[in-house]
Amino acid sequence: MSTQAEVLLTTSPVMPVLVIERVEDAVPIAEALKAGGLKVLEVTLRTDSALDVIRQIAANVDDVIVGAGTVTKPEEFQLVEEAGGQFAISPGATDALFQAGLKSNMPYLPAVSTVAEMMRGMEFGFECFKFFPAEANGGAPTLKAFAGPFPNVRFCPTGGIGANNFTDYLKLPNVSVVGGSWVVPKDLIEAKDWAGITALAKDAVAKANAL
Repeated sequence: MSTQAEVLLTTSPVMPVLVIERVEDAVPIAEALKAGGLKVLEVTLRTDSALDVIRQIAANVDDVIVGAGTVTKPEEFQLVEEAGGQFAISPGATDALFQAGLKSNMPYLPAVSTVAEMMRGMEFGFECFKFFPAEANGGAPTLKAFAGPFPNVRFCPTGGIGANNFTDYLKLPNVSVVGGSWVVPKDLIEAKDWAGITALAKDAVAKANAL
């Protein structure tokens, strides 16, 4: 049920969005992020290695919650769960995905970009959503407007969010976590600079805690 998704919104202030090409990078990246205080990791299903990446993190990194992003088909829920994934996030939502999410043993965070889409999700019983693409859809002011008529709905905004604006979202009463890839930049992954990733994660946590 949708209340399961609350763990995704309350464990860490930032949910790293991971696009990992090399399976061997999975565990070092997860360990680096955990060392920096970020323990909910979204591995996007944008690469051929994504399910193997989830499998490696789930099997080898304790005390993190790893799941899949870019879930676009109902059958992917089972594939993610079989790989050891602990949640699923989609970039949009359809009735078929809502139904699959309700049947799944994993928490599911569907994405919306409009009030109408959100209300459709609420009809299925969801109260926690990804707001995507956040910046392209009006950013923090839009989510602030959503809070008025829908005070009980919670969001994880993603899309166009980085070090310079993520705290604008975390200041909102209906946002507890933001998603983004700025804490795992491609150049640091290519360089295998795990300490650099830890430093970015620590910086994000420190800025969030200072709010």
